[in-house]
Amino acid sequence: MTAATHSSVSPADADAADAVLLGLDPEQREVATTLRGPVCVLAGAGTGKTRAITHRIAYGVRSGLLMPASVLAVTFTNRAAGEMRGRLRTLGAGGVQARTFHSAALRQLQYFWPRAVGGELPRLLERKIQFVAEAGARCRIRLDRNELRDVTGEIEWAKVTQTVPADYPAAALKAGREAPRDLAEIAQIYGTYEQLKRDRGMIDFEDVLLLTVGVLQDRHDIAEQIRAQYQHFVVDEYQDVSPLQQRLLELWLGDRDSLCVVGDASQTIYSFTGATPDHLLDFRTRYPQATVVKLVRDYRSTPQVVHLANGLLGQARGRAADHRLELVSQREPGPDPVYAEYPDEPAEAEGVAGRVRDLIAAGVPAGEIAVLYRINAQSEGYEQALADAGVPYQLRGAERFFERAEVQKAVLALRGSARSGGSDDPLLQDVVELGSQVRAVLSSTGWTTEPPAGSGAVRDQWESLAALVRLAEDFARSRPGVTLADLVVELDERRAAQHAPTVQGVTLASLHAAKGLEWDAVFLVGLTDGMMPITYAKTDEQVEEERRLLYVGVTRARHHLTLSWALSRAPGGRASRRPSRFLNGLRPGSAALGSRPGGPEAGAARKRGRRGPALCRVCGRTLTEAGEIKLMRCEDCPSDMDEGLYERLRDWRAGQSKLQGMPAYCVFTDKTLMAIAEAAPAEAGQLSMISGVGGRKLERYGADVLAICAGQEPAGADPDDA
Repeated sequence: MTAATHSSVSPADADAADAVLLGLDPEQREVATTLRGPVCVLAGAGTGKTRAITHRIAYGVRSGLLMPASVLAVTFTNRAAGEMRGRLRTLGAGGVQARTFHSAALRQLQYFWPRAVGGELPRLLERKIQFVAEAGARCRIRLDRNELRDVTGEIEWAKVTQTVPADYPAAALKAGREAPRDLAEIAQIYGTYEQLKRDRGMIDFEDVLLLTVGVLQDRHDIAEQIRAQYQHFVVDEYQDVSPLQQRLLELWLGDRDSLCVVGDASQTIYSFTGATPDHLLDFRTRYPQATVVKLVRDYRSTPQVVHLANGLLGQARGRAADHRLELVSQREPGPDPVYAEYPDEPAEAEGVAGRVRDLIAAGVPAGEIAVLYRINAQSEGYEQALADAGVPYQLRGAERFFERAEVQKAVLALRGSARSGGSDDPLLQDVVELGSQVRAVLSSTGWTTEPPAGSGAVRDQWESLAALVRLAEDFARSRPGVTLADLVVELDERRAAQHAPTVQGVTLASLHAAKGLEWDAVFLVGLTDGMMPITYAKTDEQVEEERRLLYVGVTRARHHLTLSWALSRAPGGRASRRPSRFLNGLRPGSAALGSRPGGPEAGAARKRGRRGPALCRVCGRTLTEAGEIKLMRCEDCPSDMDEGLYERLRDWRAGQSKLQGMPAYCVFTDKTLMAIAEAAPAEAGQLSMISGVGGRKLERYGADVLAICAGQEPAGADPDDA
């Protein structure tokens, strides 16, 4: 303990500290007030673990028991670290360091490298995949795109488990790794990759941890200096710690035990990267005197969602399952989870998009809805279906908000206007209200009151600027009288904390990318055996990790939860798929799951069921990809599209987009227009068979489209616009 730990606490300090405890439940309060010795917090999904640990740190700081600069809080993502910094700042503990393992290690390495090694720290390799590709070429091993990604993952796994190239084959065999190439070939590529980095004076992210560990092991004077700085440690998501990260944590700690770890073994979903829950599960063995607190009150999800989550884990096996937490919902009852079965994947995407549209119409914000899938390759069908339904969406995994070029340009413009006080800015003359000022300034950087037609980069840039406008409006509502200069300070603080505003739109994300997030409504899609669990999950432990991944997906939902699957991949395909085995005993019955006879899903199923296999109309091959099915031809087969018809359809779509005040892709996507121009339908039945032309769009636009295809002017067209 530091000397500050034994300092006296004045009544005023005690009052300020006690205020931090208000609103905590008994278990969270125990976490917050237990500041001595090792503490292990077993926290289920939605139980307020971040709230508990940030209030713990703030309580220690405000009571004088912890010095802010002596605390290091470590988590696994920049987003989580930014959120923690923001909360600590709000609670009056802004001097506490909250960082990822890599960020904390890199800071220390940069500071001590000249003293420990000499010279400047080697440059950091941001993306290692190019180096891996070059290493493969030097070894005369050709890697396709997927193999390149997977071999890179194997190298990362080897490094975080502290496995050198020569030992990789034996270590991978022992760990049961599903390697993408021969183990000896990967070891050869791994060794060449390491040599390339050395030759060019570069290090990668795993090297940051390895080198920091090496410095702390070899230089006791440096290790002691770091230990004198940081005397209290908090580690979030402790179930995801790798052996290398655990070793670094042990070196930071030394022989002390002022450590608080937080985790949930049932949310271990990154073992393929080297993460293991063993450190969490063995914590009481290493520290027999540890205080253990269980957080099981779920504040996120309804009893119906929690019941399903508990049911999933109730069937689990293995060591993590032995330590599962039984969650207890603290929310009012909500709707039962919906189970939906579809004949094929396009029908599933179309059905989900329809449900999403209905939720938005019922008042659920698009930004509070997520569609989650097992692998990223599943996203295309849902992107297309949502676009066809006129629903905005965003893909998770894009660059950080404040690093986007349009955001940096916008903040620069806002800063310039704030410095001038608006006196020299013609955009701000006679504009007083903050939101109006921001809209005026951002109009010079590309923001408009209406979104641009279509999707892609232009729409993404507009969404970024629109998010800044919404942030300014919210900021003005929460703090009346604020100025443009106050907003710029707020943006700077958010950028430092990586606390970005929300870009509105339905979230499309993989289950892994959804970890740590939550929405009012969640759609878990593609839940068939072979996808969930994934087909390459062979061992019992691999299958159990897949179950935990589904558990993570279920617990992202606050209120609405839909689970769906398709019996075949393509329309007319053999219905040979089965719902995920994880749902056995949980879904109600085995027929017409989640669908009412005669309901919209059943109607979609009947419509799809009448179709035969989707065959390329050029070469006759069976089509499986969503884009190819829409065009009814292989992507590389020659197109017989009428270019003039296509351009007339595009012009008509632009007019409809402007008339209705919606993006062009909400009328018809480019692929749908291309399919229409290739088919040149002569009557409504032919038009309805084109993917992307549903019943509603046929009713609204069918007459116009058929007229254009017939070389006529659509009904209601203004001759002056022709």
